[in-house]
Amino acid sequence: MSEPTALRARAGTLRGAVPGWLGRSLRAARAPFPRAAAVRGALAVSVPLMVGLLAGHPVAGVVVGLGGLWAVGQDSAAPYKARALRIAALGGSAAVGLLAGATALRYGDAVVIAALLAVAGVVSGWVSVGGPLASVAGMHLLLGATVGTGIPVPGPWWAGPLELLGGALFALTLTCLPWLWRRHSPEREAVIAVFDAAERALSRAGTSGATEARARMTLALNTAQDLLAVHSSRKHAERPTSIGGLITAFRASVQLVEAVTALMVEGRPLPPAVVRVPSLLAARVVPPVRAGRPVPDASGPVPDREPEPPFTADTPGLRALAEVYRAPGRSLTLLPDPPAYAGPRLADRLRFALLLGGCTLAAAVVAYLLHGPRGYWLPMTVAFLYKPDLGPVFGRALNRCLGTVAGVGMVAVVAWLVTDQWALTLVAAVFGAVMAAGVRYHYALSTFGLTVIVFVFIDFLGDDRQLLPSRVLETVIAAALVLTAHFLTRPDSWRVRAELRVAAADRAWRRYDRRAPAASPDERHQLRRTAYRRLAEARQALDTAGAEPHRDPDRFPVLERRVARAEQGCDAITAYVVAGGRR
Repeated sequence: MSEPTALRARAGTLRGAVPGWLGRSLRAARAPFPRAAAVRGALAVSVPLMVGLLAGHPVAGVVVGLGGLWAVGQDSAAPYKARALRIAALGGSAAVGLLAGATALRYGDAVVIAALLAVAGVVSGWVSVGGPLASVAGMHLLLGATVGTGIPVPGPWWAGPLELLGGALFALTLTCLPWLWRRHSPEREAVIAVFDAAERALSRAGTSGATEARARMTLALNTAQDLLAVHSSRKHAERPTSIGGLITAFRASVQLVEAVTALMVEGRPLPPAVVRVPSLLAARVVPPVRAGRPVPDASGPVPDREPEPPFTADTPGLRALAEVYRAPGRSLTLLPDPPAYAGPRLADRLRFALLLGGCTLAAAVVAYLLHGPRGYWLPMTVAFLYKPDLGPVFGRALNRCLGTVAGVGMVAVVAWLVTDQWALTLVAAVFGAVMAAGVRYHYALSTFGLTVIVFVFIDFLGDDRQLLPSRVLETVIAAALVLTAHFLTRPDSWRVRAELRVAAADRAWRRYDRRAPAASPDERHQLRRTAYRRLAEARQALDTAGAEPHRDPDRFPVLERRVARAEQGCDAITAYVVAGGRR
């Protein structure tokens, strides 16, 4: 056996020895490198530190930098309006939490501080389950309170909260500055991603990769729908603006995906002339992004007759693709809305609020016994970890520990090589970029960058560097507290959620099967979009549940087979309708 073959065999043996749920917890996301996010992370952390040094107020620079750090850690590729609301909610709630924590630190004793953190944990938990925006606000309310009780901020009572809010607003400015010249670029990139995914799916038709390519196409369509749903289709669709053109392009992509799905069901490799149709369509229908001004038709002068497709339409799928190519989006009038967020039950909200409050109180007590007033790390770690809405709790705890260990190791190198505070600002810039990029790739990588930045902050505060190695132990303690609370109270929460999502997907595709053949184009696409969205949600819930330790591993293959059958059923009814089937 050759050496490369032997290495591959050993790697396969090692992967087989790792439990599936553990492998899923350690798996990184596949995404292009976020250059803009990395630049924002570097600037949001380092610029406040530099300004603080120049002004002779390094502590204020740290507080402003902390606000910027949290803001870039919660940034995303959403439309600018949604990103602005997210960062504004983060900054406001963190400032309120810091004010409460700083007040308790100035005028209270250890009992008052512990009580304040417990109350902040309960309020944070109650708020966090109210939706994505509320989740960010609730978590940073608790983070602000933990920092306020652990780091004395000099100056009047209002200085610290304003500095923290100022850091978040600085990061918001960095995030939204491109809005001035490319207002709807996130929506445009999402729509283009649908056409790209459709082209990849066509290139894999008739191969073993067809199923995965179709799933990625569905996810791209879901993402574009979510980004465009913040705009009213009735308000914008008929206006000659960027967003109106993007809504029209999205409607064309909805029809394109239906035709591509039918072609994939036909199951034969397609010639290059067919594969490149999505690119040709995107060049015609996706408008350029202008800052709110009317957008000319990207295809130039209107042709006298409809363009002919560059292929022979000799199957139902190819005929449907030819129809989309000639008149993209013609038969659709409304943008299908994604499902509204279903709020939690009162019992679930109360349970999580009490659990998070109890974990925060326990962390505060242990931290005080270990470090006294410098024990903010432990309850802060609990606030980061106990977020079931952001993914498997076990995976977050494991990756948090791994990232902290690696970060402390890097801190030892930095402390040995760098002592000057100006040089440390450059270190903060580098690892601010690492943290911002890690948010898109892997939680352990973002924690790694965060740990090094905290070291820089500690140095600027004049705090005790010797505390930093003990942060590994505190991270492990926080993880143990969170995992104990989670698995003792709701050990099967993700499995139950996955089963509910699979059941919802099953109902959605059967409704699509019953109604689609006799439905109008708008209704048919609404039914199909809902069915495929529910299937994607079921897949995601199964993947998340599979990343948690579970007592019934045989249950997940059964659920996965149900989802696979439902996907095949959706594909079949799509091909049937495209072929002109009626009941």
